Amino acid sequence: MSLRLGDTAPDFEQDSSVGRIKFHQWLGDSWGVLFSHPADFTPVCTTELGLTAKLASEFEKRNVKAIALSVDNVESHKEWIKDINETQAANVGFPILADGDRKVSELYDMIHPNANATLTVRSLFVIDAQKKVRLTITYPASTGRNFDEILRVIDSLQLTDSHQVATPGNWKQGDDVVIVPSLKDEEEIKRKFPKGYKAVRPYLRLTPQPNK
Repeated sequence: MSLRLGDTAPDFEQDSSVGRIKFHQWLGDSWGVLFSHPADFTPVCTTELGLTAKLASEFEKRNVKAIALSVDNVESHKEWIKDINETQAANVGFPILADGDRKVSELYDMIHPNANATLTVRSLFVIDAQKKVRLTITYPASTGRNFDEILRVIDSLQLTDSHQVATPGNWKQGDDVVIVPSLKDEEEIKRKFPKGYKAVRPYLRLTPQPNK
């Protein structure tokens, strides 16, 4: 059964490029991005992991830990990391799970038989500090992920968790946001959004990003 938004992310214990990992314990009070790769030494995956390594500071300032997965073994991962670091001018510091027994892949429904019976698709899960699944994205094996979009969604999730707003299409940090329709009391709105707001329609009220 596939995971749905709001589900608790399944816990697991699995080997990785940095040693044995107990997932929930490893996450601690951080958010997490868990993403799978079809196999080691594949070109698109190499670029993705290099990009993730280069974005380490962006993940860190959002309190997010990245962890990758491939069905190959730990020794293969370690050799692959050398290639990633060399070809992508990167320094991979996050774990790559060695999911040879498909335990994690099956828990997270990462194998789609109609696409490939043995390899994982490019699944990605954003998991919050309460271990809840907040975003799922699945790409075909041939298409690399857009990590700018993943960071954008994490920004939106963390913002909307702490303020009564939603983010409009193509929103990015610093853009106006939408006051949620359930908030109707004018005094409360003034208190929560002292910068004011523009009512395009009664249900569409735009206000400057409240934490900027």
